[in-house]
Amino acid sequence: CSSLAIGTTTGYRLFSLSSVEQLDQVHESNEIPDVYIVERLFSSSLVVVVSHAKPQQMNVYHFKKGTEICNYSYSSKILSIRLNRQRLVVCLEESIYIHNIKDMKLLKTIMDTPPNTTGLCALSINHANSYLAYPGSATSGEIALYDGNTLKTACTIPAHDGPLAALTFNSTGSKLASASEKGTVIRVFSIPGGQKLYEFRRGMKRYVNISSLVFSMDSQFLCASSNTETVHIFKLEHLTDSRPEEPPTWSGYMGKVFQAATNYLPAQVSGMMSQDRAFATVRLNISGQRNICALSTIQKLPRLLVTTSDGHLYIYNLDPQDGGECVLIKNHSLLGSGKMEENKENDLQPPVPQSYAATVARQSTVPSTSTMPGYSEDGGALRGEVIPEHEFATGPVCLDDENEFPPVSI
Repeated sequence: CSSLAIGTTTGYRLFSLSSVEQLDQVHESNEIPDVYIVERLFSSSLVVVVSHAKPQQMNVYHFKKGTEICNYSYSSKILSIRLNRQRLVVCLEESIYIHNIKDMKLLKTIMDTPPNTTGLCALSINHANSYLAYPGSATSGEIALYDGNTLKTACTIPAHDGPLAALTFNSTGSKLASASEKGTVIRVFSIPGGQKLYEFRRGMKRYVNISSLVFSMDSQFLCASSNTETVHIFKLEHLTDSRPEEPPTWSGYMGKVFQAATNYLPAQVSGMMSQDRAFATVRLNISGQRNICALSTIQKLPRLLVTTSDGHLYIYNLDPQDGGECVLIKNHSLLGSGKMEENKENDLQPPVPQSYAATVARQSTVPSTSTMPGYSEDGGALRGEVIPEHEFATGPVCLDDENEFPPVSI
């Protein structure tokens, strides 16, 4: 959560989120129009771009050097891309491709996945486990959990009654949060076991389309935003653990009475009684727009970041002790004049000679690909694959390009 990438009708832009008052634009590209997917590998120079002009093609760039590393074409429209330091995942409507990010080799193709029209999938940013989650059914809220390192199915989680709408891992890959299309209940499961740990009720009055679900880096908070004007932040804690053994107050006594009563109620009713309310909330000035949220620490304080599809970034203060209504402290326009303010600290960093992107870029200044069909462990050629020549390099390459854009610690 230290940088922001946006796709626009003219290209894409990358911003650094190290300050509340100032939004530093790290890079802007107008070479490819109508970019609808732009994914940056953490703070590195590796960026993956997909445009409406070629929706079946993924372009991988070293944006600081202005070189294309490789491109892949697929049999249908690319709906989403997820990446960590170990894996790059491409999600189509009925298949998922898993690449080794160090050499872009295609490792596995998960074929005939249930129809996934929104490209819903989540990849753990912790490359030590590289868990991948995606819908296991088009009609129910079943989650398929896949181990991206061993390339084997881990488990299936019956998360919701209705189809899934949102999935996200925490930073370590030990928890997975999900929401269904109804958007009323959010559940958190342990990974890789799939046991239900928490259940939060977002609201009961109306169904909503949850567009963003994200953990804080320390996994203490979970944020959910939707097409309504309210953003909910839940705190992952077991309130029963902190209650005194003998509550001295009348309300505490009644709480114990209700807690005991849940043992005699139907499961559905007792579950609703034990669900936690939102720890903190935000009321946006807009409603009906798609937005993406992040919980980050900027200048040593916890912040809630909300980016809306009309090109604005809202920064709120979050009180980690008392919660409540979050306070808006800054509103940035992401579609301004585009005057680039390079981070001076980045310019002082010497280039890493053996970085992955630099190693590949040195092979040729002109993007070159071979027309050899891709492969998978399932055997047989796959339609539409274009494998770059460097896939067949004799030795492994090192992905230490991270140093070019180090996380800023203030």
